[in-house]
Amino acid sequence: MRLPLDHIVIAVQDLERTIADYQTLGFNVLRGGEHPGRSTHNALVVFADGVYFELIAWRAPAPEERWWQQLQQHGEGLVDFALLPTETGTAVAEAQARGLSYEAPYEGGRLRPDGAQLRWRNARARSQDLPFLCGDLTPRVLRVPEGQARVHPNGVTGVARLEVAVRDLQASLARWRALLGEGVDVGPLQASADGRSERVSLRLGSTELVLAAPLQAAGELAQRLDTRGEGPYAVVLSVPRQESARKLDEAATHRVRLELARPSGIEAETAAA
Repeated sequence: MRLPLDHIVIAVQDLERTIADYQTLGFNVLRGGEHPGRSTHNALVVFADGVYFELIAWRAPAPEERWWQQLQQHGEGLVDFALLPTETGTAVAEAQARGLSYEAPYEGGRLRPDGAQLRWRNARARSQDLPFLCGDLTPRVLRVPEGQARVHPNGVTGVARLEVAVRDLQASLARWRALLGEGVDVGPLQASADGRSERVSLRLGSTELVLAAPLQAAGELAQRLDTRGEGPYAVVLSVPRQESARKLDEAATHRVRLELARPSGIEAETAAA
């Protein structure tokens, strides 16, 4: 699987309160630990498909960090997402060879509550419609636990769809093609039901990635771009039970547009496997 979705970042003010709220929504929330050299600490919601939510908060101001800036300027919510390369440097070199601009890879890490030290190598795109890359230097299972950690009382099994707000659909699609390389699965261009946006979908393993751009100055998507800029703005999670399908209260999700829906297509095959 080439560059699958790794995790989705949710910036919050109070990590303890957020953990409690997500637990009330039926998610199994794991304490992630601290990031050495930063004032951040986090918690994880890990799904059966291997993707996870990172709930991240700051113990002290960090004006040099983009996620902290977004939290202060626009409040809680989705701020970023990452793909999983086999090796970060190789993925960056391949993207650069196809004309895409990525910053040089850099190392990061986390100290888990049990004392385990994790290390990874990240690389960030220069355009916010693209994700950052997060490749493990220590075994991924240390960063993303398996087994019962991925079982949730609400029945959620994975991320079916991630929607990303972009300003110029064709320009963003070209950048995504450069990132993913040959053989990327791109769906047809479609207009939204209300005619206010156009969108196209790509496959990231079992996850559908939707790039959406406004066709009108008015509307929720245009407003999102005016405030937060380009980036992730909505998530649909797979839940096998029809009675569990619903949209979640954004007060409880800390301003994340989050919907539980029955899987279909590739997602249904994955859930049944």
